Amino acid sequence: MNAVLAHLGLSLRLHFRNKLALLYGYLFPLIFLIAFWVLYRHEKIPLLRHMGELLTVAVLGGACFGLPTTLVSERERGVWRRYRLAPVPTWVMVTSTVLARYVIILTAGLLQLALALAIGMTLPAHPFDLWVAFTFVSFAFIGLGLVIATLADNVPAVQALGQCIFLPMLIIGGVAVQLAALPSWAQHVSAFFPGRYAVEALQGAVNGRGFAGARFSLLALGLTGVAGCLAGAKLFRWDAQQRFATLRGKAWLGPAVAAWVAVGLLAEGRGRIAIAADAEPAAPKVAAVGPSPPTIPRAAPPPVAKTPAEGTGKAAPTTSAATPPASSPPAAVAITPPPKPAPPWMAITQKDWDGLDYNVPPDHGIVSPMAAVDEEPEDFMKDEVGKVRDKIATWPPGTDGDDLRCIRNLLYVAAVPDAIQLPVERYLPRVVYQHLIDSYPKEKLTKILTYIVLHPMEGPVIDDISELGVEGAAGDPMVVRERAYLYAIKFIARLTGKKPE
Repeated sequence: MNAVLAHLGLSLRLHFRNKLALLYGYLFPLIFLIAFWVLYRHEKIPLLRHMGELLTVAVLGGACFGLPTTLVSERERGVWRRYRLAPVPTWVMVTSTVLARYVIILTAGLLQLALALAIGMTLPAHPFDLWVAFTFVSFAFIGLGLVIATLADNVPAVQALGQCIFLPMLIIGGVAVQLAALPSWAQHVSAFFPGRYAVEALQGAVNGRGFAGARFSLLALGLTGVAGCLAGAKLFRWDAQQRFATLRGKAWLGPAVAAWVAVGLLAEGRGRIAIAADAEPAAPKVAAVGPSPPTIPRAAPPPVAKTPAEGTGKAAPTTSAATPPASSPPAAVAITPPPKPAPPWMAITQKDWDGLDYNVPPDHGIVSPMAAVDEEPEDFMKDEVGKVRDKIATWPPGTDGDDLRCIRNLLYVAAVPDAIQLPVERYLPRVVYQHLIDSYPKEKLTKILTYIVLHPMEGPVIDDISELGVEGAAGDPMVVRERAYLYAIKFIARLTGKKPE
């Protein structure tokens, strides 16, 4: 234990003298955080929905670049050759190295979290779960960093190998690009990358269900970390003169590769590949307006007069005039149901839409873009925009139901392409806006749109408009709600003259 602590302290001191390691460990994650904040600055709670991605980037930078860069550079300078003379086994050196790197990554994660809180993010929903998930993520990528240090003979080789893993992890591994925005084949490939499970575990602790929704992800990360650390320890090189090509025992790389494959196949087998949107609350059953009419009992048939008895001369008795006639069945009482209540948007007044915050992203920006009236789509998008224009008038979610529901659903036609950044995202809002002003009176449309802005969380979300010829699902209903909210404000601004066409 004394040897572990001694080397731990020495590793930390050497780390803070390595400028390149500090760059990857601290500055690189902060650059990503600032970039995400600029990109998603219009969200109500800054960075809350992206902390899983940002913390994963912090771990990737420190474990897959900082750790192997430090190990290989020290090996080239002969530091590890001198360590070998110490009377301690290899596992002690590897353990202290892993612990030192964990401390470094943890401080980078805390720095990133502190900056996010300073910008305006709320506290994580499950702080303890976040620390545990962060530990699992760090362990998995530290194991990967040890493998990279084993494979690389020099620092440039570390950079090359790190990029070969880092970039695919960012693009198709679910770290920097949302999985819902990727094609189906890429979502299947992402199941074999630990970055996907890192984001799921961390994000679930920030604003999800914590451990309840991250058991598989933690299992996948733990398996990846064990396999990587085992391979890194067995193939550890003390001397720069030892080249990987001449190294014995290369079969120990098998467990590291097998762990990735096993996790991907297990995810495939358990059906964890598809990206499910957040569940929407079930719509309540609609009860009949007014009390049900009372059930009127069926009246008994009137008594039938007896006919003369067969074989007798007696006549049947006749009804006396004084005898009261049989009572007739009561007439059904008509129940008039109470009048239906007025739609909630009817209470909206000009004071409501005058008081809205019209400080929304510009039409030419990357969030809620909107083409100008005279702006035509490029040739490769004309067919897709034309299909939406032709089908929107008969699209069931935009025609079936009350006006409030239809208009809200039509806003999603503009919001979904923007949420997943499709090429047609700037042209479909103009199609939707034109359809709305052609279908509804101006004052009524303004009131309904204002009501939607004031109640953005009402109603179910439509995140797939493939029926209109636009392929792709948003995956995150909150993003779709946010973009629909922004487009509603932009439409109101045009209807009320606060923004020119």
